[in-house]
Amino acid sequence: MTDLDRHVRQPGRDKLVKQVRAKINELGVEYIFFQFISVTGRVVGKGIPTDHWERTCEKGFQLVYGATANLFVDRHGDYIGYGPEAKELVGIPDPETFCQLPWDKKVARVFVTCFRNREERENPGAHLTSDCRGNLRIHAQEFKKKHGYQLRVGTEPEMMWLTKNEDGSPTGKGFSKPYCYHIDQFESLRPVFMKVFEYARAMGFDMIQGDHEDAPGQLELNWMYDDVLRNADRLSTYRQICAQVAREFNLIACFMTKPFMGVSASGCHTNMSLWKGGKDKVNKLSHKSIPAMDEVFTYVEGGTNYFMPDTKDIQLPGKIGLKAIGGVMKHLGALTAIGSSTVNSYRRLWDTGFWAPVYADWGFQNRTCGLRVSAPGRFEYRSVDSMHNPYLMGSGLLKCFDDGITNNIDPGKPESRSMYDAQAAGKEVKKLPLSLGEALDRLAEDEVIKAAMPDEMYKVFHWYKNDEWERFLGATTQWDLDTYLDCLP
Repeated sequence: MTDLDRHVRQPGRDKLVKQVRAKINELGVEYIFFQFISVTGRVVGKGIPTDHWERTCEKGFQLVYGATANLFVDRHGDYIGYGPEAKELVGIPDPETFCQLPWDKKVARVFVTCFRNREERENPGAHLTSDCRGNLRIHAQEFKKKHGYQLRVGTEPEMMWLTKNEDGSPTGKGFSKPYCYHIDQFESLRPVFMKVFEYARAMGFDMIQGDHEDAPGQLELNWMYDDVLRNADRLSTYRQICAQVAREFNLIACFMTKPFMGVSASGCHTNMSLWKGGKDKVNKLSHKSIPAMDEVFTYVEGGTNYFMPDTKDIQLPGKIGLKAIGGVMKHLGALTAIGSSTVNSYRRLWDTGFWAPVYADWGFQNRTCGLRVSAPGRFEYRSVDSMHNPYLMGSGLLKCFDDGITNNIDPGKPESRSMYDAQAAGKEVKKLPLSLGEALDRLAEDEVIKAAMPDEMYKVFHWYKNDEWERFLGATTQWDLDTYLDCLP
C-alpha cells in the first residue's frame, strides 16, 4: 500500500468526509479552495465545486510538482525544482481542516497533503517531500514517538498596513504613525483590525491581544498558542485574512520584513514549549454552530510543561527545556536561513538601534539576544521575521530539540546583560549570519537542519533561495545609483 492509499484509508477519515458533506449542506457552501503551502509559505492550490467533494477526497486533484516552488523560474529561465517532464502531484484533502470563508460564505477552504503521482516509475504514491506542511506533520509525529513530547507554539505576527494611490500603486507610506503601544494610532486602524478580528474568530482563532507597534501602520494581533501544526495553519490563514481585509479597505497588507529604514521591521517572534499530556478541547468562540470542522476550533489544554523551572532557580528553564534550548543554540546559524529567509530579512539585522536580535546567545528578559525566556515555561526565538515559512520553522525547531535532548546539549549560561554592555565588558559574542548568502552556507553545512527539509524539500529551498541571493548580487539598485553615479571624475 502506498503512502497515498494509507492516507486516504486512515481510520476515521470516511466519517470526517461525511461530516464535511453535512457542513457543506448546512452552510450552503458551493465552492472549496483546496490549498497547500509552497516553499516560501505562499498558499497555493485549486478551487473545486462542492459537487465533487467526495470524489476529490478519494482521488485527489493534480498540479505540477513545481507548484511547491510557486511555479517560478530561476534567473536562467529554468523552472525551480522540477522540469517540464515531471509528472503532477496528487493533493488529497485533510477533511478536519474544512472551514467556511467568512467574507464569502459560499466558499470554504481545506488544507491538503501532497503525494507523488500514482503513475511514477519510482515511489508511486509516496509522500511528496517538497510538501512542507506534510513534512511538519511527519516530523511532529516522529518527535512525539521518540521523546513523548508535543511542541506547542505561539507566534507574534507583526505586519504593516500601507496606503495606495488612486491608481492602486503603493504610496510607500504606512496608514498610521510609528508610535509603539499608542492607543490613538491603534484606534486609527480600528475598522481594519476589528474586521480582521471578526474573520479570525469565524475561522477558529482564539484572539487574545493586539497593539500598535513601532513602524508606520504596524500592528501585532495575537491568538492562543497551540500544537505546532495547527498554529502554522492559523498563521497561514491569518495572512489570507489580512489580504482579504486589505482588499476591502483599499490598503496593502504588507508582510515584507523591512519596507522602511529608520524604524522597526516586522518580526514574528516564535514562542515555544514542550509538553506531555493535555487534551484537545473545542473552543466554539460563542458560535452556536461552528462554520468549520471541530479541529479548526480545537486547542490543546493542560499537561506538563517541560520548559517550566524544575530547580531552586525560579527563572531557569527545566532540564529538558535547557537541552532543547541547547539544540537551538547549536544550530542557530543554519536555522537563520529559515527564520530570516529573504534578502530583505537582513535589513532588519543591519538597521541598528531597534533591538534587532543579531547575537547568537540566550538570556532572560534580554531583547538583544537571538533567544530569551520571555515568561516562565516559554522560550522565545526572536530571529524569525514576518516572511518566514512556519512549517519549515516548526520542522527545524523539532530537529533542534531532538538533537539537544538526544545528545544532552548544554546551552551555556544565560546572559542577563544587554549584549552591548556584555561586549563592552569584554564578552566575546558570536553573531547570527548577516546575509542570506551566509545563512544558506551555514545551512548547507548543517545536516540536522537539512533533515528538517528531507530530500526534494532541501533541493527546492536551496535552489529557490540561492537564486534569490544571486539575483540580488546581480542587480543594480537605487543605492548603487545614489552612491556611484556621480563619483568620478
